[in-house]
Amino acid sequence: MSQSRHRTEAPPLEREDSGTFSLGKMITAKPGKTPIQVLHEYGMKTKNIPVYECERSDVQIHVPTFTFRVTVGDITCTGEGTSKKLAKHRAAEAAINILKANASICFAVPDPLMPDPSKQPKNQLNPIGSLQELAIHHGWRLPEYTLSQEGGPAHKREYTTICRLESFMETGKGASKKQAKRNAAEKFLAKFSNISPENHISLTNVVGHSLGCTWHSLRNSPGEKINLLKRSLLSIPNTDYIQLLSEIAKEQGFNITYLDIDELSANGQYQCLAELSTSPITVCHGSGISCGNAQSDAAHNALQYLKIIAERK
Repeated sequence: MSQSRHRTEAPPLEREDSGTFSLGKMITAKPGKTPIQVLHEYGMKTKNIPVYECERSDVQIHVPTFTFRVTVGDITCTGEGTSKKLAKHRAAEAAINILKANASICFAVPDPLMPDPSKQPKNQLNPIGSLQELAIHHGWRLPEYTLSQEGGPAHKREYTTICRLESFMETGKGASKKQAKRNAAEKFLAKFSNISPENHISLTNVVGHSLGCTWHSLRNSPGEKINLLKRSLLSIPNTDYIQLLSEIAKEQGFNITYLDIDELSANGQYQCLAELSTSPITVCHGSGISCGNAQSDAAHNALQYLKIIAERK
């Protein structure tokens, strides 16, 4: 939906420069240009560079809404859209419709909700944006990203980010925070590769009711590691709880993410959270005299929790 208003009379469509300039002729000559590009070229030629301002940004609602205002000379128009880019396109389109004084010439504004991967090189795709647009298109809640881990030497850092979408989770790793987010988003997009853009479907129909193990599957699992945990006292000195939890995770099909907390505890100890991608997600706290000890304590508490759940009938 676009709105527009005149402040004064629009600038003339024809002007003498190195020759006669016509906005209509420019549109016809360059049909592949977007409204923003055409309006910018018009502004360059007429010395009235378009100025865009965000009037409204409502991202807290289920479907985000943005309103942008563009001013070109004495003309001001507004446009709305579910992304900033789309709102700016529509504001530019409204301004062009006034300037060319011919509303019958319409622009094909790109639909940002479902980009066509076949028309873009793979390395130029933005999986973070694509996942958000896919969520909006299907009526899902927007994905949330959390930096869960940061490690490695200064010259070779590695980041781990958790992406949550509805009640599901994927993790991504990378040499930068942005790359870790991209990798997490790509994992979700890989699951959605067979979705038809025209269909609005629930997320559970795509990825199933669980991306990890459930309490029911833990209780009934014939796995060697989980049954060993049921018999374990979890109090044997020098037990590698991190390794034991990792072996159970591999057997039962869930991921573990350790999040080191910057603040020390009330008694001056390091703190850590261990997040398991079970269904429902499990988060256990740990503390210790070092980061390693805090992670081990978090793993120990997670094992105790899994043991209680697995033993229930």
